[in-house]
Amino acid sequence: MKTSKLHHIIAIGASAGGMEEINLFFDHTPLDGVSYVIVQHLSQDFKSRMVELLARHSKLEVNEATNGMSIQTNQVYLIPHDKFMTIKGDKLYLKSKSRKGPHLTINTFFNSLAESCGEKAIAVILSGLGSDGTEGIESVKKAGGMTIARDPKTAEFGSMPTSAISTGLIDFILEPALMPQAIEDYVTKTKTTKADEDEDNKQIKLIVDLIREKSPLDFSDYKQTTILRRTKRRALNNGFDSLKSYFDFLKITPQEVEDLTQEYLISVTAFFRDKEAFKFIENSAIPDLLSKLIPGEELKIWVAGCATGEEAYSLAIMIHEQLNDNTEEQVVKIFATDIDNPALVIAGKGVYNEDIKNRLSAERLENYFLKEGDTYRVKPKIRRMVIFAQHDLCKNPPYCNMHLISCRNLLIYMTPVLQKKVLSMLQFGLRMGGYLFLGSSENPVSILDNLEVCDKKHKVYKNLETKPAVRFDAFSLPLLNTKKNTSSVNLQQDHQNHTITESVHASLLKDLKCLLICIDEHNQVVNTFGDTTKYLLQKNFTSNLTDLLPRQLAVAFNTLSAEVLKTNKKSTVSGIKLEEEASLIKVTLSVSPLIVNKDSRNLLLLSISPDQFDGPPTENVFDEKIYLDQYTLNLEEELKELKDKLHYSSPAGCFKRKHAIF
Repeated sequence: MKTSKLHHIIAIGASAGGMEEINLFFDHTPLDGVSYVIVQHLSQDFKSRMVELLARHSKLEVNEATNGMSIQTNQVYLIPHDKFMTIKGDKLYLKSKSRKGPHLTINTFFNSLAESCGEKAIAVILSGLGSDGTEGIESVKKAGGMTIARDPKTAEFGSMPTSAISTGLIDFILEPALMPQAIEDYVTKTKTTKADEDEDNKQIKLIVDLIREKSPLDFSDYKQTTILRRTKRRALNNGFDSLKSYFDFLKITPQEVEDLTQEYLISVTAFFRDKEAFKFIENSAIPDLLSKLIPGEELKIWVAGCATGEEAYSLAIMIHEQLNDNTEEQVVKIFATDIDNPALVIAGKGVYNEDIKNRLSAERLENYFLKEGDTYRVKPKIRRMVIFAQHDLCKNPPYCNMHLISCRNLLIYMTPVLQKKVLSMLQFGLRMGGYLFLGSSENPVSILDNLEVCDKKHKVYKNLETKPAVRFDAFSLPLLNTKKNTSSVNLQQDHQNHTITESVHASLLKDLKCLLICIDEHNQVVNTFGDTTKYLLQKNFTSNLTDLLPRQLAVAFNTLSAEVLKTNKKSTVSGIKLEEEASLIKVTLSVSPLIVNKDSRNLLLLSISPDQFDGPPTENVFDEKIYLDQYTLNLEEELKELKDKLHYSSPAGCFKRKHAIF
């Protein structure tokens, strides 16, 4: 039975002696519309009879892979004894092994499977020596796939499954005979209808709201597909067929809420991950930064989303190597932050398993790590360069005045709106000439105008902005874009029209020297149009307008906005004196109600512009004493309302008041 459309691909990693386990696996494998690939550790000189032997145990067709072979469902493909094998699309590709070095054939295939198949990848680790497959397990898990390891307690050689399980990323620990049923259940339950998808999306929103209620974490701006995939996998692992039943379980099981949160926070990292990118940092960025430090200046680096610390320590090692004899004189501070506290605990200890031998040269292992049994501990000279701290990129202000900021493979999990906000914060944290180091799939499009592209392929950029102006582009809402597009032609036309409209508005506002600010009923800035540097205080990471307006404008705004909210009519005042480049200018402030659509919340639109001296005088001219008196009265009224609310919202409010009187 063959079909052209692939559903899932199951890759099985095993040692050369794992034939009995593989036979047990395929004794129980059904015809279920998936494909199987077996990657064994085989000597280059070993001639395998596995095709012949496995065919006796499997209902499926068994083939030894050839270069460029297309994968079909209900078939098994075996790696040739003298080849590395990868997958791309629906084809297998082979490459000859070299005579030197370790042959990590399982990692090689698992990594390519994760990249090619994503959530349709299923990785299985059977018994074997060493740790081949562990890195591949991390890649498959990150891509949203499923992972299984056999129980090392009953394995002939338990090193490989033990290493895989130690990552915390294994979904099922099973005996080989039980694995096919778990795979069949998983594959069956991941086939969903449109109605199922709608129900799942509804439940995911409820689950994310529950996590936000029970913890300080908010995943509402993370990509829905990633959150959905990880939640469904967690639900299946707990035996729930629907997210609704799983949500009911979460409501009464606090520990599961914590465990699900950790599922969302899973991050994959390694020492010198993406070696070519690190070579650019090592050969170009770090020498440039060190050469420009003035005597006594600290080198400051921020690794945002550091996970278990490998990347932060990698940067520390490279810097230490280049400082040579100046390591004691030059102060280096690497701030490594993450939202995931358990990961930070691991990072702080700086102890890693022997897998790091595959990532680090023997010289670096000798110079920067202490061997402790089967683990390696980061030496104190590297550990003291790194400061680990919990930090939420979505909520907390950035670390500032950094020479280099690394934020790799984190933005890909965020929605475009959140990506834009985080990128703005990262750029704000960089000093002039500082470097931004992103992941291979990430692009800083929203801030690219202020960056120099140093290495496009490896996503390294240099900050060109000296002092970022206060901005709200990362927080703004799409207020005016309410039209629904129905075709790609309309989308293209609307985009062009929208771009033209924006350009015209920007040109007019520049000529008129006018700033428009849209705020909500809580005085939070929703959007701005025009140059904010001219009329607003340059405070970042606050969107409260009253904190951003100069004193005179704040006083005038308080009175005008109170009037507009009462009358629902525009109010204007002119003659407000502001300092501008050591001289005084007079400006006009207008506040008016803004209605986007009938269902929109209360919005106000402020206009700030120079007084038009040649025009007719306005009826309302700013008198600071009068407006300041009104401002004081407004504050007293707000304070009284707040006290009343606080007093009468308390059940004991009246009782306390009587006792105060008598």
